[in-house]
Amino acid sequence: MGHLTEAAKGVFVIAVTPFHRDGSIDMESCDRMVDFYLDAGATGLTVLGMMGEAPKLTVEESQAVVRRILARVAGRVPVVVGVSAAGFAQIETLAAMVMDDGASAVMIAPPGSLRTDDQIVTYYTQAAEVIGEAPFVLQDFPLATGVQIAPRVIARIVRDLPGCVCLKHEDWPGLEKISTLRSDGFLDRHISILCGNGGLFLPEEMARGADGAMTGFAYPEMMVSVVQHHASGAMDRAQDIFDAYLPLARFEQQPGLGLAVRKYVLAKRGIIADPALRRPGVPLSAASRAEVDRLIGRQEKRLEELN
Repeated sequence: MGHLTEAAKGVFVIAVTPFHRDGSIDMESCDRMVDFYLDAGATGLTVLGMMGEAPKLTVEESQAVVRRILARVAGRVPVVVGVSAAGFAQIETLAAMVMDDGASAVMIAPPGSLRTDDQIVTYYTQAAEVIGEAPFVLQDFPLATGVQIAPRVIARIVRDLPGCVCLKHEDWPGLEKISTLRSDGFLDRHISILCGNGGLFLPEEMARGADGAMTGFAYPEMMVSVVQHHASGAMDRAQDIFDAYLPLARFEQQPGLGLAVRKYVLAKRGIIADPALRRPGVPLSAASRAEVDRLIGRQEKRLEELN
């Protein structure tokens, strides 16, 4: 699979990192997870994102996980790798490593120290120099980074840095930002806009001009179906399917709890062997697990009614 381009669309699923109970990486579950995501219709995968527990991995472990996933994907879809770090030395090392191993692009989030528009543009200009020819995804996630990137700043980055091929749009509220970016002439070239936040606003984001999703949810088939139905003009069907999954998607989107919920459901579905989070990480309580089970039961009932 070649480099990621501005034409990227569909659903790029943010992959979790499966662990054994003792905190070691579960590579066999990585393989099952990749197969599951591709069978669900993912058009790409994103590895070592914030929900992939990337900060909890050593550089060597990061490379091992990426290599395992790339080997399993075997070029069928593009793989984006998160390389965000405190300093450019680590970004440069990790970006070179994963691109040499066959990744299609890297994803870079801004450090929380950036305060002004010029600082943001300068940061990405320097980051682009560090990663060389690798295309990159600009991760716009103010709720996590604390950095507000205005549409005009994104326009400057797109204009000045041809390596920026995709925006991972995760601002909240952010629908007006998509409309602004997609308005005639605002950007001097088209880039892909793939949205995050667990897919919570996917129907509205697609209607505003997004190209798809780059996020995780324990039922990625929902996001795939919504995007496909939207592309075919079946907006009501897309909304009906989305609505069936919304209560669980909402529950999974709780700050500090969402990854544990996602891993619990993936383990319940037999995709990963264990819902373990690497420390620091807190597993779900019995009460939370019961709530998730109840939501899954109601979701299955609504899907039966739809079909």
